[in-house]
Amino acid sequence: MTDKRKNIVLRFGIVYTIICLSFLLVLYRIIIIQFVEHNNWMALAAKSVKTNIEVKPNRGNIYACDGRLLASSMPTYYVYMDLRVPALHDNKGILFKNNIDSLSIYLSSFFQDKTPTEYKNILRRAYDKGDSEFQLSPTRISYAQLKSLKTLPLFRLGRNKSGLITKEYFKRVRPFGSLASRTIGDIFAEESRGGKNGIELRFNSNLTGTPGISVRQKVANTYMETVQVEPIDGMDVTMTIDVDLQDIAEKALLDGVKKFDAAVGYAILMEVKSGEVKAIVNMQRNKDGSYTENRNGAVSDMVEPGSTFKVASLMAALDDGRVKITDTINTYNGQFQYGNRTMTDHNANHGGYHKITIAQAIYGSSNIGISRAIVKAYGHNPAEFVDKLYSMKLNERMNLEIPGSAAPFIRHPNDKSHEWSNTTLPWMSVGYETQIPPIYTLAFYNAIANNGILIRPFFVKSISKNGQIVKEFKTEVINPSICKPTTLRDIRSTLLGVVEDKLGTAQNVRSKYVRIAGKSGTAQISQGKEGYKVGGTKHQVAFCGYFPYENPLYSCIVVMREPGIGYPSGGTMSGSVFKNIAERVIALNSNRKPSIVDLDSIDYKNLIPNSKIGYYKAIQTVMSDLQLPLAANSRDWVKTFADAKQTRVESIAVFTNAVPNLVGMGAKDAVYILEDMGLNVQVQGRGKVFSQNIKPGTLAKKGSNVLINLQ
Repeated sequence: MTDKRKNIVLRFGIVYTIICLSFLLVLYRIIIIQFVEHNNWMALAAKSVKTNIEVKPNRGNIYACDGRLLASSMPTYYVYMDLRVPALHDNKGILFKNNIDSLSIYLSSFFQDKTPTEYKNILRRAYDKGDSEFQLSPTRISYAQLKSLKTLPLFRLGRNKSGLITKEYFKRVRPFGSLASRTIGDIFAEESRGGKNGIELRFNSNLTGTPGISVRQKVANTYMETVQVEPIDGMDVTMTIDVDLQDIAEKALLDGVKKFDAAVGYAILMEVKSGEVKAIVNMQRNKDGSYTENRNGAVSDMVEPGSTFKVASLMAALDDGRVKITDTINTYNGQFQYGNRTMTDHNANHGGYHKITIAQAIYGSSNIGISRAIVKAYGHNPAEFVDKLYSMKLNERMNLEIPGSAAPFIRHPNDKSHEWSNTTLPWMSVGYETQIPPIYTLAFYNAIANNGILIRPFFVKSISKNGQIVKEFKTEVINPSICKPTTLRDIRSTLLGVVEDKLGTAQNVRSKYVRIAGKSGTAQISQGKEGYKVGGTKHQVAFCGYFPYENPLYSCIVVMREPGIGYPSGGTMSGSVFKNIAERVIALNSNRKPSIVDLDSIDYKNLIPNSKIGYYKAIQTVMSDLQLPLAANSRDWVKTFADAKQTRVESIAVFTNAVPNLVGMGAKDAVYILEDMGLNVQVQGRGKVFSQNIKPGTLAKKGSNVLINLQ
C-alpha cells in the first residue's frame, strides 16, 4: 500500500515539474519575443499587412436619350503565371512536366501569337528561372476569355497548383462602335487619369466616383483583403443623342463626303423646341482615304461661314427698318468694286443677276445684292450693324458641354485690337472676316424655326445615381426674341424660296416627302496671311435649315470642306446630305397608322398576296399568321388563286414514280420533291420554277439529273 502511494506522489511530482518547466519556457519566450525580438516580429508583421489600398470604383455609364448604352466600363485582365508555386516543383516537377506540352498547344490556339514549340520553350525557361510573374500575353483579355483560359490544362487545377495570376483592369467600351465617338469621348489608357475628351472629359468628376480603402493581410500563406471603406461608384450620364437619328446622320454624311471626296464633313441635327442635339457627326479623311472622327470640329472650328451668314445680315437690316425684301438692288453683271477689291457673284461668268429684289438676292445667294444693301443701310456707321448682331446674341458664348468648343468672333469697328477697313463691312455681310463654329450657325437658324427664340444647344439630359436623377438639364433661352415677328416672317419666306424658287441655289434640296427651308453657303477657305488663292482655291460648302417648314421639328447643318469632286456648291453638295437626313428622319418618326376599315369593303384580289405552288401546310401557317382567309384542302401539294374573299387552292398531283410539273413552284419545294424521288437536282437562276429539262409525267429514274430554271 505504501509503495503504491509513493508511486502516485512520484508521478504527480514529475507531471507538476513538467508543467512548471513548460510554464517557465512559455514565460521565457514571451519575454524574449516582447523585449528581445520585438522589432523583428513587428517588421515581419508589417510585411504581411498592407493598409490603405485604394479600391477603385466603377466608372459610370453613358446612355442615349432612350436609355440605350453608349459607353460602359468592362473588366479586362492581364494574365500571368507564378512559376515558383510549390505544387509545380513537388516530386521533381512532375505536374509541370506532365502538362507543359498540352498547355503549350492550347495557349498557342488561344492567343494565336506563338507556335506550341515557342510557348513550350519560353515556359520552360521561365520555370527554370523561377519567374514569379511570367506574362502569358501582352494584351488584355475579356472576362469570357478568362473563363475559357481557366479550363485549359493545368489552369483548371486552380491558382495554388497552376500559379495562374490575373490582374483586373477596366476597359471603356462603346456598344455602338464609332457612333458619335468623338462627342461621347474617350478615357486615357491609364484609367486613373479619367476622361480624355468629349462627355467623358466634361463630366469626368461625375463619372469617376469615389475610391474606397482596403487592408491586405497575409494569413496562412495566403493574402486576404478586407474592405474598410466601400468605394462609391460613378454616376451615370444620359445624353440627348438619339442612336437612330445619329445613325441616319452618320450614314448620310459619310456617303456625302465620299461622293464629293471632301477632306472634312460635319453634320448636326437639333430638336427645334428643346435645343437637344440629337445627332452630331465629325468626319475627317485619313491618309488612306478612309473617314473617322478625329476631332469635334462641328463645335470647335473657327471658320468663315460664308453665305449662310447673309441671313443674319438681312435680319439686322429688316429689323432696323433699313430695307424691305421687296426692295430692288442692282447686282450689275456679277462683279462690283469696293475700293481696290472686287466682289463677285457665283454666276458672274453667266452675266450676273442685274436688277433683283432683296428676297431674290437670298434665293440666288448674291454677294453683291446683300453687301450693297448692307453698305447702303450701315455704311455711314458700321458699328450699328455689328451692335445689332450683338443684340441678337449671335456673338454670345453658349458654354457647350463639349470641351474645346469655340465661340463666335464677330469683330467690331471700335475694337482697336482688330483692323477694320473700308471693305470689312461688305465682306462681313456675306460671311467673311468673321468666324463662327458650325453649331452656332445652327443655333441661329434654329431660332428662326423656333419663332425667334434663341436657345442653347445641349448634349446631356441628366446625371443619375442608381437610377435616380441627381441633376437634370433643361432648355436654356439665350435670347427670347432675336427679331420682330414681321422680320421673322420675311426671313422664313426667303429661306423657303432658296429651296422652292426657280432662282434658288438649293432647288435640289426640295423633297416630295418633307418641306425644307434653309440657306446654302459656299465660301473660299482662308489660308491665313497667305490669303485665299495660295496652293489653289479651297472651298467650304454648307447648308443650314429646318424641317418640316410648316411646323419645324428639327434644325440641321451640314458642312463639307475642300470637296475634290464637282463644282463647289453648298446647295448641291451639303444640300443633298441635308435632304437625305431630313427624309430619313421624317420616315423614321412617321406616326401614320393603317386605317381601320370595313373588311367587307376590301378588294381581296389586290390585298391578298400571291403564293407560289407549294406545300399546303406551309401556306396555311403563313396565311394564319397574316390573318388572311384560306380555303381548306386535304392534299399536301397545291397551287393557289386569290378570289374576292379568300385564297382558293387546287391540288396538284405529285407521284413517287413520275416527274411532276414544277412550273410556278419555289426552289425549296421543287428541290425537296425531286430529291425525295432520288433525283439529282441542278438549279439555275432565282425566283420560282420557270422550266424543267424533264417533261412532267416522265418516269423518274433514281440518280437521273434534273435541271430546273428559276425566273
